Parts: sequence; C-alpha cells; structure tokens
Amino acid sequence: MTGRRRLWRWVVVAWVILVAVAGAATLWLQDSAEPPGPYSWQEASPSHTPPEGWESACAGATPDEDGRALCVVLTGPDSGPR
Repeated sequence: MTGRRRLWRWVVVAWVILVAVAGAATLWLQDSAEPPGPYSWQEASPSHTPPEGWESACAGATPDEDGRALCVVLTGPDSGPR
C-alpha cells in the first residue's frame, strides 16, 4: 500500500468518526435544550370544570360490564342538535 493511499484511508476514517461524534453531540444537545412535552402525567390537570347539573344529565347512563359509563354533556354556542 502506498503512502498516499494510506493517507486517504486515514482521512476517510477520521471524517467518518468526526461525523458520528458531531451527530451524537447534536442529538444530545437538542434533547437537553427542549422543555418537556405538553403531555405529562405529573402535570396533568383538567382544563375546565364540568357544567352545573351534569350529575342529573348523566344519571341515566348505563354502565358497561366493568362499571364504566360514558356521558357527554355539550354546553356553549355549538351545543345545539346535530
């Protein structure tokens, strides 16, 4: 193997290592700079309170075999019949 060929091989190996290290550093710095996402179990809180009278509106909801019932109460200007 000639000296020139060996030099090019070292240049290519060094370039590949440099690209791999730079990519890893970019990902690491990007992850450390971003704030946590909007969805987190620790920060979960309801966005609003249910409207008054929702208990009576949902009194007739039939529970499933696990005891869960689904009740939808629409309020506001878009709550009319569809």
